[in-house]
Amino acid sequence: MKIKLFISAYACEPGLGSEIGVGWHWVLEMSQRFELWVLTRASNRHTIEPWIARHPEYAGIHFLYFDLPKWARFWKKGLRGVRTYYNIWQRLTNRIVKRTMQANGITAFHHLTYGNALWPVSDYGSKQTFIWGPIGGLETIPEDYTSHYDSKSRLLEKIRRSIVKRAVKSRSFKSRCRRADLILCKTEETMSLLPSDTCRNAILFTDVAADIMPFADTIIPHTGLDLIVVGRLDAWRGFDIAIIALSKVIKTIHDVHLTIVGKGADDERLKKLVAELDLQENVTFTGAVSQEEYRRLMMKADIVLNPSLKEGAVTVSFDAMSMGKPLIAVDTGGYTRYFGPEYSIVVPRLGRDETIGAIAAAIQRLSDTSLRTRMGGAAKKSASNFSWNNHGEEIRKIIERTIADN
Repeated sequence: MKIKLFISAYACEPGLGSEIGVGWHWVLEMSQRFELWVLTRASNRHTIEPWIARHPEYAGIHFLYFDLPKWARFWKKGLRGVRTYYNIWQRLTNRIVKRTMQANGITAFHHLTYGNALWPVSDYGSKQTFIWGPIGGLETIPEDYTSHYDSKSRLLEKIRRSIVKRAVKSRSFKSRCRRADLILCKTEETMSLLPSDTCRNAILFTDVAADIMPFADTIIPHTGLDLIVVGRLDAWRGFDIAIIALSKVIKTIHDVHLTIVGKGADDERLKKLVAELDLQENVTFTGAVSQEEYRRLMMKADIVLNPSLKEGAVTVSFDAMSMGKPLIAVDTGGYTRYFGPEYSIVVPRLGRDETIGAIAAAIQRLSDTSLRTRMGGAAKKSASNFSWNNHGEEIRKIIERTIADN
């Protein structure tokens, strides 16, 4: 008989990337060993139920759906207002968690998404056998980087540093940590900020794995050196340092191009920077694209860059691995520990100028076609070791052990 487990997965939907896709993958993997009750947003129902109908082997997952009525959420649109809405959603769903767990004899609760250590979890669920994460959200960006942001982004990061500093000392944060029987931490920085008496229940554990894709052998011919960065255009994702690194590389490698995939608040600043550096012919902004177009652009690229200054674009990095693309990334103290030198170049997050120089040097190094080919082959070979199937086994074992010990 399978162990019963309740999962709170606000973000959980098939066919998407980022945290939404992570929530979905975790649910599928855990369903192989546990009988699951999964609480998610009602807006995800229109994609979940048709997917389950096409994959009846997963029909045993009990999905529960909740959203505020339309009239009460008119103000929420996309990511706008998500923090406020999420907080309300958590409070209003606590009764669903309690009723469902009691009615079905469920004693283990896993808060999966959103994995932000600063955001609340179910009051009832966290008093049971409580598995929390993978969590992040305590990472901050040094002023050496933020001083180059626009005024709004500088202010947001300053506020964020202040919030994190106060939050880790707050009673609510400490209470969540002490209630948790297992804390899965995305990064070393988050783990280091947990109360010292809760560290024995915490482990470093990434939330993403490689999605092995059947089209990964496709070759899209092109000329020159093609680089790609993917993610929301937020200042902390470091797209500006990728652009400046490109400006250094182009002095010796003229036929090089950077594709920036995504949209966001930093769009105007980045485009202005491209113009100031006279890189209009070497940089393309695609805006948001479909999953199909994203995969096509990834397959066309020679090198995948992830200049994010804290945990971000993790799915893209693992996609690079499964597609056989060498990765250049800034070390975030989290997922980057899975990327070895045989198929990636992970540069330390030092001073801004040093990091830019290290990224430029890495691009220069990977301009060697034979080296890229070797590293790409090693990346693809390694992908099977970090597949969702393998990661799922790790997930299931650690959660089983935690439940058994409680």
